[in-house]
Amino acid sequence: MAPAEPNAPPFRPKGKLPHFDDELEGWKGYIEWEKYPEKKKQVEEILKQYDFPEPPEFQLVPLPKTNPILTGERFKQYHYATGLGHLVDTSWQYVLKEKAEDMVHVLQFPYNGEPPGDRLVSTEITRNEDFFVRNHGGVPEIDADKYFLEIDGLVNNPKRLTLADLQNEELFPRETKVVSLQCSGTRRLEQIRQYPGDGDELINAPWGEGAIGTARWTGVSLKKVIKHCGGLKDGAKHIELFGADTYFKKGKVYNYVVSVPWRKIKIHEVLLAWEMNGKPLPKIHGFPLRAVVYGYIGARSCKWLYRIRGITDPSEAPVQRKEYLYYTPQIGKQNALYSNAFSIQDMPVSSAIISPKDMDVITHDGKVKLRGWAFSGGGHWPIRVEVSPDGGAIWYEVPTENMSTKYYYAWRLWEIDLPLDPEGWLEFCVRTWDNAMNTQPTYVRSAWNWDLHVTSSCHRIRVYSVNRSKPLTAARLKALEEHGIPLTPITKPLPIELETDEQYQASMAEQCGRDPLE
Repeated sequence: MAPAEPNAPPFRPKGKLPHFDDELEGWKGYIEWEKYPEKKKQVEEILKQYDFPEPPEFQLVPLPKTNPILTGERFKQYHYATGLGHLVDTSWQYVLKEKAEDMVHVLQFPYNGEPPGDRLVSTEITRNEDFFVRNHGGVPEIDADKYFLEIDGLVNNPKRLTLADLQNEELFPRETKVVSLQCSGTRRLEQIRQYPGDGDELINAPWGEGAIGTARWTGVSLKKVIKHCGGLKDGAKHIELFGADTYFKKGKVYNYVVSVPWRKIKIHEVLLAWEMNGKPLPKIHGFPLRAVVYGYIGARSCKWLYRIRGITDPSEAPVQRKEYLYYTPQIGKQNALYSNAFSIQDMPVSSAIISPKDMDVITHDGKVKLRGWAFSGGGHWPIRVEVSPDGGAIWYEVPTENMSTKYYYAWRLWEIDLPLDPEGWLEFCVRTWDNAMNTQPTYVRSAWNWDLHVTSSCHRIRVYSVNRSKPLTAARLKALEEHGIPLTPITKPLPIELETDEQYQASMAEQCGRDPLE
């Protein structure tokens, strides 16, 4: 294969590029693949002609200090080769238009991005422009007045509903729910740094702590829509969700397809949403309609939803069957199978320290303010957050009044003024307990898995403590200020003497010298 990014050669077409018509008027960028196996086969043959760039190596070497961190050259070239290169530029334009300027672009295409941590935990409801994005393909552009949703498969009365139908409150009662969505790759960097794993051609993005967000979603319960179609039939136990984005996997092309079990839907935990925080869904978040699946990994909350299908078993589509799998630590490149892992659905209890940041130097007076988030999926919610200044031996409970609103399906933000006497390098960590008494594994190794999903271990950061309440430290900080010398970086040697000769002699006298008397 050709070299990986950033040294990948530019795309060079082999002959005339193919053209696939948009499937429907007013649905730009949506190509229907699932109904046309002959088109899928055509793409498969096209892709065989090319020597695409290698997936980037970012686990065994340092990550680029760039933004975007990774650019996704391989996936860009998949799109170029199949005549879908316009989706690369269109998608990036929506990043620039709809997301905050200082987003951390983890992967440029397909777009993966998270907000700066300090703003992430500044409000319990995440601003739309700060909400993380984990896309698997380009952004389709669908006109709301041309939009419709197909409901078929194992339902008694298949229907086609427009957005106006779904928003008609005489047909469907509207509801608004506060729900957190979390990517199963959140905090993946911790696994990568200690125990690298599967890179995946789609790129298991090196997420920090920001691939989580909370919004007020408005829409209609999927159960109500299925009921409107006469309910399920013939033993249907799952609902397949189809997204209009184009997705590539191992030389083949698909639409994005996942499934959710009926047991989840019938307790009203799947919303078909057209509003996010009181505004129409942003294009990059699934406009005009998306699924919001409460407490499940974000991958199940299908965006640009165009079809819903009743089926008997979980979807056989690759996103459901071949990805988002959880392996034991004994499984890796040498023996991984799709069938020797389980499919990730519920998000486990997890948390993160957002402030301070890993490797920060903290100057304080005996207390340090810590801030972060805590979440638990699967119908549970955070009850208690505890932080430790010494790697997990001593734990301090975050006061209840320092935690944000308790919701069934959302995170809680927290902060604490942590008592801190020691100086030098320390390891802070956090753990959360949910209402079912679940808590987090102690170490990354406890939760490591080959696909690097769900870093649910206690979040740990290393900080350098400088305690101004210590007389010697206070004197040193005053001397540095007088000389105009910054404390950081702490690895830079001091240009001044550490003490005078007189101070040294006096100290040695107090210690009875360096050597023993006899």
